[in-house]
Amino acid sequence: MLTLEVLNDSSQAEFTRLLDGVYEHSPWIAEQAWLARPFRSLAHLKRGLIEALRAAPREAQLGLIRAHPELAGKAMVAKSLTAESTNEQNKAGLTQCTPEEFAAIQRLNASYNERFGFPFILAVRGPRGQGLPKQEIIDTFARRLDNSADFEFAEALRNIHRIAEIRLNDKFGQEPLLGNQVWDWAEQLAEYSDPGYAERGELCVTYMTAAHRASAQRLAVWMRDECGFDDVRIDAVGNVVGIYHGSDPQAKRLLTGSHYDTVRNGGKYDGRLGILVPMACVRELHRQGRRLPYGIEVVGFAEEEGQRYKAVFLGSGALTGQFNTGWLEQADTDGITMRQAMLDAGCDIAAIDALKRDPANYLGFVEVHIEQGPVLNDLDLPLGVVTSINGSVRFLGEIVGTASHAGTTPMSMRRDAACAAAELALFVERRGAAVPDLVATIGMLEVPNGSINVIPGRCKFSLDVRATTNEVRDAATADIQAELAAICQRRGLRYTLEETMRAAAAPSAPAWQARWEQAVESIGLPVFTLPSGAGHDAMMLHQIMPQAMLFLRGLNAGISHNPLEAITNDDTELCVRAFQHLLNQLDNNQPRT
Repeated sequence: MLTLEVLNDSSQAEFTRLLDGVYEHSPWIAEQAWLARPFRSLAHLKRGLIEALRAAPREAQLGLIRAHPELAGKAMVAKSLTAESTNEQNKAGLTQCTPEEFAAIQRLNASYNERFGFPFILAVRGPRGQGLPKQEIIDTFARRLDNSADFEFAEALRNIHRIAEIRLNDKFGQEPLLGNQVWDWAEQLAEYSDPGYAERGELCVTYMTAAHRASAQRLAVWMRDECGFDDVRIDAVGNVVGIYHGSDPQAKRLLTGSHYDTVRNGGKYDGRLGILVPMACVRELHRQGRRLPYGIEVVGFAEEEGQRYKAVFLGSGALTGQFNTGWLEQADTDGITMRQAMLDAGCDIAAIDALKRDPANYLGFVEVHIEQGPVLNDLDLPLGVVTSINGSVRFLGEIVGTASHAGTTPMSMRRDAACAAAELALFVERRGAAVPDLVATIGMLEVPNGSINVIPGRCKFSLDVRATTNEVRDAATADIQAELAAICQRRGLRYTLEETMRAAAAPSAPAWQARWEQAVESIGLPVFTLPSGAGHDAMMLHQIMPQAMLFLRGLNAGISHNPLEAITNDDTELCVRAFQHLLNQLDNNQPRT
């Protein structure tokens, strides 16, 4: 098996020879990466190869893409594939296609080449390395035909990097066992889904349904039987709480976790990753018979998404003393109140107040989460350190003009509400792009009872403004409100604007952010920081203790709240390793008993 010591001591020619086949017919990538020696880890080597390719001119990158064979194409039929490609296509079953599957792939190959001018590239061994099902390959092929040329060029390179990563693992005899464990747990947890979704193979787990309760029980069993937690319980709001004591059971604890509920037809990793990664860390500590000078408390928060009831952050809010008892009387679409759903699940509603945590008993809160965005994916980076969870504010608005005949009303005499909303939307786009780490969105536009031959007299819209600080958010909001007023005055319109939600920004505690940065650097990756545009349970814990988050790259342009949400076992392995490093940093900083 290949080792880093051998590679680091090799001449450029020997280095290139040893990495032959990692990138298809492209030895120049290894030749360039050789200049970045010595490599401190396999992750560092992978990054060196990625950076060599990212720095190359586009023509060289295109040549690499074109060096890859078509899937189930002529080279496979002629048995002229490289040994690496033969192995990969065989693992995905492409060497045993039915005539119908083969014909479908051939049609897709032809359409793809005609549209983009290069072959379709897909890491067919998949995110777990075991091989993708043929139908998933065909579906992905068809879906990616709708991408733009520039996006698909970058997606081809991303898949080439994944192919190279798996080939490097083979050369080094490395298997991401911890990443596999987390990935497998996520697959098994996804077996539970609410009625109406389970039948279609979709994932939906909403508060206190049978699927939700089964998910909680499965997490509790894993914590107790597989991971060795000392104390495991499901609390009064459905949070799954696992405690692994320190060498002194009375010592402070590190609090961590995320939510296990999902959106409707969602992904398998949003929230759940932040429960499973620390579970894997505790499992390893237990197997080693190791106790840290502090305890670890992992919480699977029962609810964060607000899908069945209008109650977001219910699970983490209970820990901060912010459970709103008014929520109990809300009814779902079937008329079942939250109170009844909780009682049916055996929850002790009278015990909710006692769930509030005393921050004096904790070191802080950390959370691992899938990024839910395209930034890390675009940069070919597995991990990113969060600087702040954006503060946000939301509005629902309406512009009112005069509905009149589209044929008889001169352009100069119109009071068009939709055009005013469109003008506002363009301003929102410009204002959101004017400041780093600020985003502003009009996500909904509606002309009630609109008609093709009627000038819109009313237009409803939403507004969402987010930034890493409340000050930046509020300045943008004020500018947008002023622009709305000016547009309506100039056009002779009136408007209403109702604030429906406001959440404060949650900047990461500097010391905890630095620990995540050290953890990422320790495994051989460059440290990249970014804000979180989405809300997380860490926002709630931020109110009572220091917090910081680590993001894991998502595949498929980082899409989330979607069945296409995906991660790789190798990225997840790095995430677990980074978490372990953070635990060890704390170990070194804690007093011994």
